[in-house]
Amino acid sequence: MSSLAWPLLGLVFAAGAVATWIAGTSLAKSTNALDNRFNLGDALGGMILLSIAGTLPEIAITVSAVMQGHLGLAAGNLIGGIAVQTMVLIVCDITAGRKKALSYLVGSLIPVLEALLVILVVSFVLMGALLKPSVAIGPVSPASIAIVVAWLFGLIIINYVRKSPSWEAAAPGSHTGRPNRRVPHPQAATPHTGTSTWRVALYFLAACVVTLIAGVFLQISGSDLASRAHINGVIFGATVLAVATALPEISSGIGAIRLGDHGLAMSDIFGGNAFQVCLFLVADLIAGKAVLPTAGAQNSWLAILGIGLTAIYAVGIIFRPKRCYLWLGPDSLLVILAFALGIIGLISIPVTIPH
Repeated sequence: MSSLAWPLLGLVFAAGAVATWIAGTSLAKSTNALDNRFNLGDALGGMILLSIAGTLPEIAITVSAVMQGHLGLAAGNLIGGIAVQTMVLIVCDITAGRKKALSYLVGSLIPVLEALLVILVVSFVLMGALLKPSVAIGPVSPASIAIVVAWLFGLIIINYVRKSPSWEAAAPGSHTGRPNRRVPHPQAATPHTGTSTWRVALYFLAACVVTLIAGVFLQISGSDLASRAHINGVIFGATVLAVATALPEISSGIGAIRLGDHGLAMSDIFGGNAFQVCLFLVADLIAGKAVLPTAGAQNSWLAILGIGLTAIYAVGIIFRPKRCYLWLGPDSLLVILAFALGIIGLISIPVTIPH
């Protein structure tokens, strides 16, 4: 695509973003339908499959970027994507209405546990970035393995707490909504109701293929655009590319809020963020070396920013601010300020690759 003119290259990127949005939304609906029919989320293997399906754009971009040697772009999209996707909760907060903040309506501590899991796995990302490239198990960084192991154990614990909570939390005035998407909504129809299972599976496969292809086009065209504009790959991957891949989350988040599933809206974001950094293991295997030690200072900054934004919303769920200001809860306003300062700080950090 390097031979394409600026306008055509931008059109390819925009088309990839639109395809990611449409296919990602269709993928979410078909995934929910299959989960309802086979109870995939009740088993660990099913939960892993659902997580993979939800991060197909990031998987496509990671694989494509690493195969082309654009490790900074891949790492920036994975790490910076956490901060950008957390910002989706601002859109959800606006959708929830101007009277009560989203964190007030959640009324459940499950999203807090999921936020803590995000903070835990991203902490391993930061530690992995400090390791020497020679510290590896074959081509894989020990930190990449630790991230996956921590995510798996966290998934098991959260699923156990969701099914058999050992405590009770009262949140007067909240509207949590369904605990998971397998519970039928009293007003909205289950996706693909009346459609045969094999046809839903075909929709699922078609959405997977389109999402993967769109992700590859996003990475290739995005890399060329960033190079021509002299934008650092880490910054481009953490901002423009991350926003493009977050479009399906925006759509599903708005849909969940409109159905009154405030807890699910937050859980979907935190759950996707926690799994996203597990893709560093895939990146290591494809690159044939540990990717995290090449992350650099900018990606470390993005990781800390992601932790900070996640922590703000976790505190908001516990603190439960009642009032909204400019259609947003105080925690969302603080997240906007922190994100803006974080991006300003990111631009000022010199591009350095450790070791």
